[in-house]
Amino acid sequence: MRSYKFPTIIRYGGLEVDLAIDLGTANVLVYIKGKGILVREPSVVAQDERTKRTLAIGEEAREMLGRTPRHIRAVRPMRDGVIADFDVTAAMLSYFIKKATHTHAAIARLFEPKPSVLICIPAEITSVEERAVHDAAKLAGARHVELIAQPLAAAIGAGLPVDEPVGSMVVDIGGGTTDVAVIALGGIVVGRSIRAAGNELDEAILRHIRQVHNLTIGERTAEEIKITIGSARRLERELTMEIRGRDMITGLPKSVRITSAEVRETLGEQVNAILEAVKAVLEQTPPELAADIADRGIMLTGGGALLRGLDLLIGDVTGIATIVAEDPLSCAVIGTARRIRGPASPAELAMYPE
Repeated sequence: MRSYKFPTIIRYGGLEVDLAIDLGTANVLVYIKGKGILVREPSVVAQDERTKRTLAIGEEAREMLGRTPRHIRAVRPMRDGVIADFDVTAAMLSYFIKKATHTHAAIARLFEPKPSVLICIPAEITSVEERAVHDAAKLAGARHVELIAQPLAAAIGAGLPVDEPVGSMVVDIGGGTTDVAVIALGGIVVGRSIRAAGNELDEAILRHIRQVHNLTIGERTAEEIKITIGSARRLERELTMEIRGRDMITGLPKSVRITSAEVRETLGEQVNAILEAVKAVLEQTPPELAADIADRGIMLTGGGALLRGLDLLIGDVTGIATIVAEDPLSCAVIGTARRIRGPASPAELAMYPE
């Protein structure tokens, strides 16, 4: 876990931008100026390893996870918020850009020959990783590419007054990374980035089910467990869930019933890492900004913000009111969109593909 200080926008030359993209480890969202969010799909690509041909991208590819023949590989080309497979990421970006811009013929005509894009990426990123995102977007068909820090975009999307001389704190829990940042006057004053995020939570559940119940389950089942009965804090009414997988001893299908208390204990290490990052950032925050945060509270964004009781747990540990954003999954792309064109109406930002 490292500290960082980051400018308002990583690379932004003041060019007119047409598309805003949240290039996440778990999901990709694409916003078109004046049209809203037209793509919201998983960051998954299915390829035939024999021919290297791409078979499916997005939701269709996600349905193949854990269910493909040996020669078909369903993978996530993004890992920990950065590109793990350049060529596959470029193909995925190209597909989503084309899908967004060709939703309607009228939209397609706006982006002839190519659109310019603003992409939000993790705040803690090397120049090599930054260049990889830039080059992948250019290869995908973008005319110009600009980059913006994820926590800043998420804070803007959550409605925090990032450009004012007051402190705002955002905890953005994505699929690959959790970014904790204090923002004021349009820039990140202090922050930390850790890998305890959605994918790590899923991996913890996979390991626990394998070690305790001798049961092998897939990535999708682990995510379903997290969403259905996962929690960060003791629940008033504990939940249970029946899961199915392959018995590691007999090799036969098997069912077991697990509880939310069991899952909560399993997620404890990752949840504690998030809590430690929040406390570490607060300890480094200048007194005046810390006072602002104590008055205004902490904002949770990203898919991980939906983990039951996480907001209450952070509030208990820090003594600061913690709020989950109205639409935590969309905050980053909405904030990116607002950065390229100024405030937009809720109706416009709420647009989704038909």
